[in-house]
Amino acid sequence: MKTIIIKASINTSTTKGKEYYLMAELKEENIKDEKWHSLDVASVEKGLNTSIETGLAEDVVKNRLEEFGENKLPEGKKRSALMRLLVQFHNVLIYLLIVAAVVTAFMNHWVDTFVILAVVIVNAIIGFVQEGRAEEALEGIKKMLSLEALVIRDSNRQKINAEELVLGDIVILSSGDKVPADVRIVKAKNFRVEESPLTGESTDVKKITDTVNEDVVLGDRKNMAYSGTLVTYGEATGIVVATGQRTEIGKITQMMDEVEEITTPLLQKIDRFGKILSVFIIVIAVTFFAFGYYFRDYTYVELFMASIGLVVASIPEGLPAIMTITLAIGVQQMAKRNAIIRRLPSVETLGSVKVICSDKTGTLTRNEMTAKTIVTAEQRYEIEGSGYKPEGMIYKNDEQIDINRETVFKKLVQCVRACNDSQIKKAEDREWKVVGTATEGALQTLSYKAGLKDYNPKRVDSIPFESDNKYMATLNQDEDNNYIFLKGAPERIIDMCSKQLTQDGEQEIDHEYWKKQMESIASQGERLMAAAYAKVDGSIDNLNENELKNNNLIFLGLIGIIDPPRDEAFTSIEECKKAGIRVIMITGDHAITAQAIANKLGIGENKDVVMGSEIEKLDDEELKKVVMTHNVFARTDPAHKLRLVKALQANNELCAMTGDGVNDAPALKRANMGIAMGIKGTEVSKDASEIILTDDNFASIVNAVEEGRTVYDNIRKTILFLLPTNGAEALVLMGAVLIGVTLPITPVQILWVNMVTAVTLALALSVEPMEKKVMQLPPREPDEPILGGYFLWRITFVSILVAGLTALAYSYSLMGGNDIDTNRTIAVNMLVAAQLFYLFNSKKLNETSISNDFFNNKYVFVAVAVLIALQLMFTYAPFMNTLFGTAPLTAHAWLIPLIGGLFVFFIVEAEKYIMRKIL
Repeated sequence: MKTIIIKASINTSTTKGKEYYLMAELKEENIKDEKWHSLDVASVEKGLNTSIETGLAEDVVKNRLEEFGENKLPEGKKRSALMRLLVQFHNVLIYLLIVAAVVTAFMNHWVDTFVILAVVIVNAIIGFVQEGRAEEALEGIKKMLSLEALVIRDSNRQKINAEELVLGDIVILSSGDKVPADVRIVKAKNFRVEESPLTGESTDVKKITDTVNEDVVLGDRKNMAYSGTLVTYGEATGIVVATGQRTEIGKITQMMDEVEEITTPLLQKIDRFGKILSVFIIVIAVTFFAFGYYFRDYTYVELFMASIGLVVASIPEGLPAIMTITLAIGVQQMAKRNAIIRRLPSVETLGSVKVICSDKTGTLTRNEMTAKTIVTAEQRYEIEGSGYKPEGMIYKNDEQIDINRETVFKKLVQCVRACNDSQIKKAEDREWKVVGTATEGALQTLSYKAGLKDYNPKRVDSIPFESDNKYMATLNQDEDNNYIFLKGAPERIIDMCSKQLTQDGEQEIDHEYWKKQMESIASQGERLMAAAYAKVDGSIDNLNENELKNNNLIFLGLIGIIDPPRDEAFTSIEECKKAGIRVIMITGDHAITAQAIANKLGIGENKDVVMGSEIEKLDDEELKKVVMTHNVFARTDPAHKLRLVKALQANNELCAMTGDGVNDAPALKRANMGIAMGIKGTEVSKDASEIILTDDNFASIVNAVEEGRTVYDNIRKTILFLLPTNGAEALVLMGAVLIGVTLPITPVQILWVNMVTAVTLALALSVEPMEKKVMQLPPREPDEPILGGYFLWRITFVSILVAGLTALAYSYSLMGGNDIDTNRTIAVNMLVAAQLFYLFNSKKLNETSISNDFFNNKYVFVAVAVLIALQLMFTYAPFMNTLFGTAPLTAHAWLIPLIGGLFVFFIVEAEKYIMRKIL
């Protein structure tokens, strides 16, 4: 399609002599980087070749649909259910299990093969079910687009499917609408838009038609309305300047497509551990085979089977299943504490985060405006409570007031209640909600707290709020008197007043006093509103600007309004500090507000707030330094949040990101741990996250950290418990080949030991309660190995100890003249008994297990009982004797494993005591 470009000179009175290119048909390259908010209305019309009065012609719409596509976001790549299931098998330890199954099948031990395969399949199913939905943030974003739009085309108003919108369309918006595309406002009447999901702005934004500077951030583009945001008040006309993926929401979608998902530390460590273990097993098996072949008289077949047995002995078959079960139990525990986990490995990641990047609005704060401070000509009042719930006392000089004795305060509250178009109501969920604007909702809540909920003077006339006037005025009839009530921007209201009200009557207004009070309230991060009134003649029945000028308005005072911090956030942040976790606030709100909230919560540290505009000027290396020294970032957009998360990760900081808006989604996806708000969070933020908080409570993050650290500790305890079994089995086999004697334990018996100890004893460790000091330790380093030097020592020490006892038990039975099956049965029971008693050592990683909480995990004793029952069946059941080559034992023979197990417990406790002293 050919582009026709018409160069035209526009009337200098509207465009200051600029030249514009009028395009009969638009091309992307011509408008790609246009800053529509910085152009006046006439320039936008000309730039998009449209008309506010007539709109686009149908043939132009058709051409633009072909050029730019429909107003919808591209389909995200979907993983099929089959692919999601297959991904569950992509794990080195799972591969080892499959190899073990192949090995046992090669040995014709089909029962063992099916047992191992069952473990693999169950492991995969648990992971598949828990993950549930794939991450499809694009679907969530698409739901935010409105279904219909009211447009002007060919001079006619018509409703169309929002997907049919094109650049240059004239859209009409009114209260309750979702904005269907990015539009430049060209006409507005008391037009306000709720943009917090996109910008983080805590209140709805008054929109204007005037131009704004080219380089202002998203939240300051007052003449723009963005796709997916909600119109809360008034009506407006706008020109569509971006559709589909070119909208701000579309740009976020593209960012999310480009964001690389970060593998959790646990998966990284387990993957690394599995690779090292598999290489180690192969090297040992090959060396083992070569030694036996060249230096011993074993046949080729005997050595091959012995090597297979060594491989089976070395593989911790139960570890992947136990790890998955441990994570699943952690998921259940977190769900009880209001944190829903979307992916199993994410459970432990929270336990190792160093930094939590938190959005302010709705996360650290309530996202509900609250009047906190009232200043009159003589007094300062503090108001308790937060949000729209009308509960809280009013204090003056730390004493509760009597509203009837505070005449100025009472008149001020009467003023803001009467001069108000909003309401607060208790919703079906018994939460108080505002119907109207957030600021007016805060003033209505104030009137309830002051006991004036029934004050409803008849409204005779009103002047609605306009950006030019910066005030709202009403004419009300109160009994036999008429009053003008006025509220608005303090500087505007003060200029309109000549008097101020005191307890003793009227006096000249003190401009210097009010200037200081405004600075004081603003420094607390509170938004300012002023109130004034005038008693007027009863004959006045209409209100206009002249009436306001002709009647001497009396200034009543200032009101400080803020979106307050959540009460529980204070305690939670303090706990984070004790746990060595840094909290960073990243918000789209204004710097003063952000700093005030941060200081109240104890995370600001009185350092300068870093603005989004400053972030843009920093390169990646400079930002790496800034992000380590500052905790508050304000007026940020989605790209800034994403850069901050990347900068933290570049400093090797394991990073969690909390949020509830569309603007948080890319950073949530990039972060090591994305945490979305479940109540107020958008579908986009939920789908981009690993954890969803069902109560939108920052405190639940701390609870999840506790559970995450406990889960990680329990996984380490499980590994520390299981590997000595494999090590002891491998050492027993290797020792037999080195000496040149019959194998004390067969491969199938080894598989039995591995499975029963994993299914019973190791499973009990997965529900081990949290240790007392878990939240007093600093976060783990991301590169810290899952098995450190001390753990390797413990595994080696216990492996040698258990292998030695097993060999001694076998030798003792051999010297007693028993047959080979009895000797091996005693050896197996010695191995199992050693593991049983070592389980109690493993309940505590470093501390002694002989303590008051020795019996704090009832599942340990249930597991012990189950294991004893299984071993009795293994020893005495005829079919087990046939399957595993075992033989019944005498009562006397059981003393050997019993004494050996007790010996293991006390020796390991002694070792722990010595190592605590050394380390």
